[in-house]
Amino acid sequence: MGTPGYAKSILEKLIATQDIDVVAVYTQPDKSVGRKKIMTPPEVKVLAVKNNIKVYQPNRLRDDEIVSKLLTIKCDYIVVAAYGQILPTSILNHAPCINLHASILPYYRGASPIQQILLNGDKETGVTAMLMEEGLDTGDILKISRIKVSDDEMVENLFIKLTEVASDLIIDVLTNFKLYTPVVQDNNISTHCRKITKADGKVEFDDSITLYNKYRAFTPWPGIYLENGLKLKKISLEDKITINEAGKILKIDLDSIVVGCLKGSIRIFYVQPQSKKEMDIISYINGKRLIVEDILL
Repeated sequence: MGTPGYAKSILEKLIATQDIDVVAVYTQPDKSVGRKKIMTPPEVKVLAVKNNIKVYQPNRLRDDEIVSKLLTIKCDYIVVAAYGQILPTSILNHAPCINLHASILPYYRGASPIQQILLNGDKETGVTAMLMEEGLDTGDILKISRIKVSDDEMVENLFIKLTEVASDLIIDVLTNFKLYTPVVQDNNISTHCRKITKADGKVEFDDSITLYNKYRAFTPWPGIYLENGLKLKKISLEDKITINEAGKILKIDLDSIVVGCLKGSIRIFYVQPQSKKEMDIISYINGKRLIVEDILL
């Protein structure tokens, strides 16, 4: 059970592994995409069809008819990765349901663990294989695979790394399932992360580390932008400790500028004004006639 690219990569690994036979795939319904509203299947469906695997796309997994059909499918395990629907108790009882959650549980339960890891500046993350129950990411832990997170790690690259980790982890867990003793999560230390919205991309020149972490977490979507709508397309962290006037241009170099935050500063390379194409920051400030000590806003 899964829908986006994360689930597709895991399904690929399952299909490619000897002694594992994928008997069915459940994924979300096709949806209209783009201005022309073209009906587009999930990546998982495309892969399943290519490999002659039966695909089911129920609008609501809890419907009695859908549940009854699923319970006729004989299987040893149900692997769940970013499926997007809640599994009812009857399905959870049909076979061990193993969820692959992209965090070190019980931290970052919920919809956006990878982004939250970067927002918080964590140095380590991982993927948790857990036995599903009716709660949200609350099931007993089978195994956690951990990786380091660099200070300049971007969400897309971290996503790729965690997808590879999850793909290897599920093979290990399925192959050695009987060797693992499920461990109950400590709810007292659990944290939760919500779904990301476009509004989350709005930033201010308050703290350079906070701003840079938002850039890492929200690029390319929803992107980060200032109150005037200017999108910051490529930036780097300049310093963490200096005290400055928010938004003041501190330095202009050949290909970038340094802008002050209340604490610290950032370096900006590319921006995108509202309703215009991306451009280098030097062209932008020249067009606006901005110089050192002017406010970028």
